[in-house]
Amino acid sequence: MSCGKPFPIMSQVSLQQSFSQQQTLAPQMRKSLEILQAGTLELSQLLRQALESNPLLEECIESVSLDAEAPDPETADSLEHLNETDDDWREDAITRGQASSRSQDDEERRQHFYDSIVAPESLQQHLQHQLDLSMIDPELRQAAQAILGNLDSRGFLDLPIKELGIRLGLQAAPLDAALKLVQSFHPPGVGAAGIADSLLLQLEHTGHKNSLEYKIVRDHLEPLARKHYAQIARTLGTSEERIAEAAASIGHLSLNPGGEFEPTDNPHVLPDVIIEREVDGRWLAQLTNEHLPNLRLNDFYKDMVGSSGVDAKTRQYLRDQISDGRSLIRAIYLRQETILAIAHKIIEHQLLFLEKGPRHLRPLTMTSIAEELSMHNATISRAVAGKYLLTPHGLMDMRAFFTSGYQTDDGGEISNTGVRQAIQQLVARENPTKPLTDADLTRKLAAQGIEIARRTVAKYREQLNILPVHLRKSS
Repeated sequence: MSCGKPFPIMSQVSLQQSFSQQQTLAPQMRKSLEILQAGTLELSQLLRQALESNPLLEECIESVSLDAEAPDPETADSLEHLNETDDDWREDAITRGQASSRSQDDEERRQHFYDSIVAPESLQQHLQHQLDLSMIDPELRQAAQAILGNLDSRGFLDLPIKELGIRLGLQAAPLDAALKLVQSFHPPGVGAAGIADSLLLQLEHTGHKNSLEYKIVRDHLEPLARKHYAQIARTLGTSEERIAEAAASIGHLSLNPGGEFEPTDNPHVLPDVIIEREVDGRWLAQLTNEHLPNLRLNDFYKDMVGSSGVDAKTRQYLRDQISDGRSLIRAIYLRQETILAIAHKIIEHQLLFLEKGPRHLRPLTMTSIAEELSMHNATISRAVAGKYLLTPHGLMDMRAFFTSGYQTDDGGEISNTGVRQAIQQLVARENPTKPLTDADLTRKLAAQGIEIARRTVAKYREQLNILPVHLRKSS
């Protein structure tokens, strides 16, 4: 059976309108959001499930060209138009119809490999499910969605909530309320500003807000790290033994609440986009969707809708399945177009990174990309969540490209990611018998033209899981 014409790519206006109505959480909208947010491996599994649950969906083997004209699915209300517009979704549709050169045996072995992989639930998905079940107003939901899109792999909010509000144009009141909502989610400790904040949230979740452990974490974390139990005991008016017991309890808290969902712990993480240099020196972004099943609606069942020998109940069932299939195929096109458009913008803004490495990442915000693509901030946030780019400098979380930064002494810009890498390089080269303090790191960064506060250096060091100076010292 040959494949027909693909859906035309949905407009960005449609995308923005759809997301502005997300609070209704209709089944089709929920599925569309799930597909947009799904990573490559997860999407493959979702499509396999759709093939099993919808008898009108089938795989299409032949290539599809984007050059063919196709009616607008939004105006296609007849069976003839349905046959013309609903047939195909193909991996080559976004990558300009390039057919695979694999043999059939290679294809079967490859597909068996992907089908045998069970992808764990990501932290973003886990939190999103909880948000979907929350009965909240649209403004609060939008703010919570923005927060979810800016959590790192540990579940920490890696920029001040006020800065997030400025970036996305959100009011302080709903953003603060949304942060409290996210911090109430499982796993305990997500939505925190850092390790100390996360430990306090975990203690609150277990009803220990007024406990000795809470007071130690809130006011005496540095002495605790140095095991200065006697000093803490004197300050809090209790025994050293009791402090030791509290320290043991604190030791059972998680320093990485999102760790169990960490996608990079999965050896089967796949890039969604590959960025490579062409022979003419230009950088090209390509979607890595060759292992996804190619979907179309079965002609035989579609013809049954107009058959006189089909009873009303069966006809309605077929129409429902056709509608579901149409929505799925259109949602896939929408997802692929959105991810690829964002990847192109990343190339446009991050040429120095591609040429020289992470140290040269420029500050870039989701708001600026949303404006350039005429999309909503929440759309960009969902589209990059859990997605990965394979770059000349390795596999990178798509979110890593969206970060604020600092102006250097020479008038250039450096992103937070670039600052973190600079800190990591300084620590890697330090004398282990005389490691660098946060003040030392601050001075050395300043010598490189990066002027930031010592407390910011401490925060970035913590995010890099680099121990304090007294714990790095070798005798």
